[in-house]
Amino acid sequence: MNINKVFVVGAGTMGNGITQVCAQRGLSVIMSDVSRDLMDKALKKIEWSVSKFIEKGKVSEDFDTIMGRIQTSTDYNAAADADLVIEAVFEKLEIKHEVFAKIDAVVGDKTIMASNTSAIPITDIASAVSRPQNFVGLHFFNPVPMMAAVEVIRGISTSDKAFQYGADFVKFIGKEPIMVNKDIAGFILNRINMVSNMEAMRLVEQGVATPEDIDKGMRLAFGRKMGPFETGDLVGLEVSLMAYTNVYEEEKDPRFYPPSIMRRKVLAGHLGRKTGKGWYDYNPDGSRKK
Repeated sequence: MNINKVFVVGAGTMGNGITQVCAQRGLSVIMSDVSRDLMDKALKKIEWSVSKFIEKGKVSEDFDTIMGRIQTSTDYNAAADADLVIEAVFEKLEIKHEVFAKIDAVVGDKTIMASNTSAIPITDIASAVSRPQNFVGLHFFNPVPMMAAVEVIRGISTSDKAFQYGADFVKFIGKEPIMVNKDIAGFILNRINMVSNMEAMRLVEQGVATPEDIDKGMRLAFGRKMGPFETGDLVGLEVSLMAYTNVYEEEKDPRFYPPSIMRRKVLAGHLGRKTGKGWYDYNPDGSRKK
C-alpha cells in the first residue's frame, strides 16, 4: 500500500477523529471544511484528544510531532496529490455528490476515494465520480480514536485493488477492517445495531422501561461501554435519524422506520449533548445532569 498523504473532507466529530488517527500513525493529513472557524474548533478538539493519548501513554511521539502532520484548507485543490481522500460530511446524498464531483476534478488516476457514510450505499455515492473503480467505503465508528472497527465496503464498481487498499489502510492506522462484500444500505454493524436501538426506543415509547434502565442493562448484561441512548446522545439524534431514514428509504423495510418518539425529539431540537437535551439532560460542559 502506497500512502503518505490523506485528505479528509469534513471537520466534524468523525472528520476530526479520522484526521487524528491518521496523524498519530505518521501520515500527513489535510483536513478540509467550508469555514476556517469550523476547522479551528476541530483542531482544538484534536489537540485535547492527542494530549490525553500522550498522557495515558497510548502514543509514543510528542504533541508537536503529531500535530505538525495536520494542515487545514478550504480549497479542494489541496487534495490534488493525496493518496487517499476520505469524505465525512453530513449524511445527505446530494451533499456527498457535490463534494465528490469537486474532488474528482482535481485528484489523479491513482487516488483512492472513500466515504465514511454510515448508511448510504457506496455505489450511490460513487456515481458522482469518473473512476468508481477507485471508490470504497470506510465506515469509522464514534469516537474514532477509541473504536477499533472500521467497515470496508465494496461498491458495485469497486476494484479488488481499491477494496484491498481500504483494508490495508485500516490496518495501517491500527484498526481492524470489517469487510463488507456486498453494498447494502446500513452495511453490517449498523443494520444490526439499528434494529436493536429502535426496539429500545419503542420500549421507552410504550412505557415499558426508562432510557436509564435500558442503558444500564445493556452495559451490565452485554458488556457494552455505553447503552443505546447514551450513544445516541453522543452521536446526535438527527445524525442517527438521517441514517435510519436512509436505510428505510432504500429498503422500504418497516423494521428500519424510525419510531415516533425519535422523530419528535429531533423536531423539538432535542439532539443530544450538543443541544443540552436528548434522551438525557446535559450541563453546559457536556456532563449529564443528575
